[in-house]
Amino acid sequence: MLRRLARDTRASVFVVMAVGLLALGTATGVGIDFARGLSFKSSLQGMVDAAAIAGASVYLNAGYSTQATTAANNYLTNASANLPTNNGVTTGVSLTNSAPYTVTVTASASIKSSFNGVFINNIPVSVTATANGPSNPNIDFYLLLDDSPSMAIAATQSGINTMVANTASQGGCAFGCHETHPSSDNLGNPGGEDNYALARNLGVALRIDNVRTATQNLMTTATSTSASNSAVYRAAIYTFDYGFNTIQALTSNLATAQTSAGNIDVKQVYSNNCLTSACTSGDTDTDFSSAMTSVNTIMPTPGNGTNARGDTPQQVLFIVTDGVEDALVGGRRVQALMDTSFCTTVKNRGIRIAVLYTVYYPLPTNAWYNTYISPFQPNIGSNMQSCASPGLYFQVSTGGDISAAMIALFNTAIQSAYISH
Repeated sequence: MLRRLARDTRASVFVVMAVGLLALGTATGVGIDFARGLSFKSSLQGMVDAAAIAGASVYLNAGYSTQATTAANNYLTNASANLPTNNGVTTGVSLTNSAPYTVTVTASASIKSSFNGVFINNIPVSVTATANGPSNPNIDFYLLLDDSPSMAIAATQSGINTMVANTASQGGCAFGCHETHPSSDNLGNPGGEDNYALARNLGVALRIDNVRTATQNLMTTATSTSASNSAVYRAAIYTFDYGFNTIQALTSNLATAQTSAGNIDVKQVYSNNCLTSACTSGDTDTDFSSAMTSVNTIMPTPGNGTNARGDTPQQVLFIVTDGVEDALVGGRRVQALMDTSFCTTVKNRGIRIAVLYTVYYPLPTNAWYNTYISPFQPNIGSNMQSCASPGLYFQVSTGGDISAAMIALFNTAIQSAYISH
């Protein structure tokens, strides 16, 4: 009987069937896990792709690292809560700190296997995505700098006090006016020199000196920023008084522009702000209308600043002034706030305007100031701000750092280029 049982093979069929069923079940489970894993990985990949794009969309340069990281993490927080079979997601956000500016997002998670505890408890899944931030636009900067006699005021309160103390015969004058015939005004300065020479001899810096230095420093900043942003910045420099003067035509050689900026100086007049002995200009030396019309003619229609074929740079007009118009209008001398309709004309062309207002220094002991300037002096700042594009206005009082202010405006202009243009 034992021999018959040994020869009976029917029981092995059940063993084979059991093993086959186990293999089939395992294969089915593996297939299910594989499909679930692919689906979960696809969802996870979509999440990190979108998070990387969310962060990169605001990662304009290293100054926006916090905003970019926050944007990516906020998206991850909201999206991960909706993932299917979520078993906990670990995420990470990293950024490059120099051009090209990129945002990389990683995520890892796991899903429970169909045969929990038999082969493996959890199936790990990890994904990564990298997105590039906006390219830094190419920008042309047109600097329009006030060099009228009012910019010859001493740059600091100490300098003002020194000038006033040394011009007693004039009733105390804080301005280093530059004259070819100072004897016509009986200034009473040593050797008959004008107040410009007097300021130089006393070691007093004038506001125009600070503007000159600030412009040169700006060219240094623009050069280094251009390299770090992988963008092309060009500069043109003009001054205005009764006329419009070219200091440097538009150039991509910012070292050349820096050298040319050394020629920025206050307008030299015949005497008492008159251009000639006949004073045919009517003592008017700040013609905003002429300056704005001239520079608007020079500036081309702006492009988007990309390197795409046919595209052209963005355009920014950079104005530095004390904001007081003093010009002949219809044969009559007009001293008033700048006419900001010219600013509107420029901005309507898609050109942004950055304004640095060098605060007009009050002269309450001066009869001319009290009569003609004092009535609107408190409104100069707000008027100049209305000329500027949003976020591109700065003002510096006497003794303030014009160089730091110009650089701050420049940095704001290049950072806002992606948003406002």
